[in-house]
Amino acid sequence: MAYSAQFGSGINLEALMVPTQAATVFAAQESSLYLPGSIIPIQQVAQGSATAQVAVMGTSTVQTVSGDGATPQTEDMDPGVDFTAYLPSNTKTTIALDLIASRTVIRDLGGADFNDFGRILGNAIGSEVDRRSTGALAGLTIEAPGGVSLLDDLYDAISTVRAAGETGPLNCVVNAAKYGEFMKVIGSSAFAAADLQNSAMRSGYLGTIAGVPCFTTAYMIGANLPGMNSADFAVFSADAVRIAMQGGVNVEFERQSAAVGTSITASAAYGVATIDATRGVISGVVTP
Repeated sequence: MAYSAQFGSGINLEALMVPTQAATVFAAQESSLYLPGSIIPIQQVAQGSATAQVAVMGTSTVQTVSGDGATPQTEDMDPGVDFTAYLPSNTKTTIALDLIASRTVIRDLGGADFNDFGRILGNAIGSEVDRRSTGALAGLTIEAPGGVSLLDDLYDAISTVRAAGETGPLNCVVNAAKYGEFMKVIGSSAFAAADLQNSAMRSGYLGTIAGVPCFTTAYMIGANLPGMNSADFAVFSADAVRIAMQGGVNVEFERQSAAVGTSITASAAYGVATIDATRGVISGVVTP
């Protein structure tokens, strides 16, 4: 049977699967801030497991094993005694996977472009990942806004994270409602986003402030942040929050005779959690 991208007549499964699956996976990756894994790292979960065990990154202490013998702090240790082992924290956070899914039906003679169905399903999965991932940021250290300016609050938040010992790269996610306030302070002419990984990151890029890349999201609102009335932004390192996934975005097809068409389901096994609140700050107001 011939395949037409414009009219769903004479559908055969192969012709339906290839463009729809490709469009779904592409749309999910392009529409999500977090699925590329550069803002929040993604840990893969092996088949057969429904949880991920993520170690909390602690710090180890360095001891002087052999010194000059001049002071008690640097004198040689007894060679017959092992020095104390200070390991990174063995505290673990368990992230449970949820199945998130979206489904549609392409009817025979429906006059639909298969690529559009894939884009709709992919955008739905990407949006759900972004909603849940942004919601997990409520588990970071909460700081109330200072009342002077958002930029001052951001500088204070970065200072808090750095003072806690975090030396790695940071990322910042900003409430989309605060976009204008930020841009009026920092301007836009000096910032380019050509090197970012996907469409969502490029279009949502505010700029780099104090060495921290900043991105906007529509999901940093009180209704999506447990225990908070509102939030302006969150700044955090890669070891503050973690996403767990089993594989990637899956697409399945099934003939639905009762619907006189073909059912398409996009799904992902996904979970997210804050694993170390000291490595990030969210600026907002808690629920009384």
